[in-house]
Amino acid sequence: MKLQTQIPIPIPEGGSQINYQSQLLILGSCFAQNMGKKLEYFKFQTLQNPFGILFHPLAIEKLISKATTAEYYTEKDVFFLNERWYCFDAHSDLSDRSKAGLLEKLNLGLQHTKQQIARASHILITLGTAWVYRKIDTNTLVANCHKLPQKDFSKELLSVDEIKHSLEATIKRVKALNNTIQFVFTVSPVRHLKDGFVENQRSKAHLIAAVHCAIKTLSKGERCQEAYFPSYELQMDELRDYRFYASDMMHPNQLAIDYIWEKFVTVWISSTAHRTMAEVDAIQKGMQHRPFHPESEQHQSFMESLEKKITYLQGEYPNIKF
Repeated sequence: MKLQTQIPIPIPEGGSQINYQSQLLILGSCFAQNMGKKLEYFKFQTLQNPFGILFHPLAIEKLISKATTAEYYTEKDVFFLNERWYCFDAHSDLSDRSKAGLLEKLNLGLQHTKQQIARASHILITLGTAWVYRKIDTNTLVANCHKLPQKDFSKELLSVDEIKHSLEATIKRVKALNNTIQFVFTVSPVRHLKDGFVENQRSKAHLIAAVHCAIKTLSKGERCQEAYFPSYELQMDELRDYRFYASDMMHPNQLAIDYIWEKFVTVWISSTAHRTMAEVDAIQKGMQHRPFHPESEQHQSFMESLEKKITYLQGEYPNIKF
């Protein structure tokens, strides 16, 4: 008896899967954070959301544009609110008590992004929403409203064409620095129900349609270096039950995140890396172990064995740090 529909996900051709030599840049919504944490746990080489969570494609495009052209932030780009300094292009996590501190974070983020683009083998972009907010007095789109009054902003739904053009611009700027990079796009399974139920579905539909249009346009019959991973579809079709959501009924719970991660590993992580992932996992679990009797001979022997495993693995992969 078959109790679940299965989404076919083709394995990429041309040896473009991720391994322990790969350099990854991870950008986008909070689901990008979920996948990024998994990759960090298994000690892949990553740079993740240097500007914090970015929900919509135009925010990601702006980060890429400013990073690749070295267009640094100045005092005019930040503002003071509730005893902290903020920037509309970055998440609140980057806010700082001093103006200089925030500007340093922003400009270091641009530098690190450009450096990672230049050496990256893969860039993973998770799109969260097609709804955007425009600051009315400056007529500019923002990445984050930072809890300013709603009356300061107008709300807009990006069209499929607007998203498509933004994605194409992002890809073009990245490939001007690194034309061998592999793009992997996905749409976040997080439901943005504060926008409304119908509005959330419209948003996801625009994102999915735009990604596929951009990939089709850019491939032009050649081996495509832009690919789509169906995170949203896995949550909606293979995990179509509220028991796979957190208590807010909007975010995938840990079981769903683990399920989608396993699908990602099957398709995008090279089989040659699976043994190393298992070794890293064993070490990570060993390091998290909290003994009842740390002074015991048994625990000391366990720690010596763990240290040997770490030394051996770092001998094979010097970039791995615990």
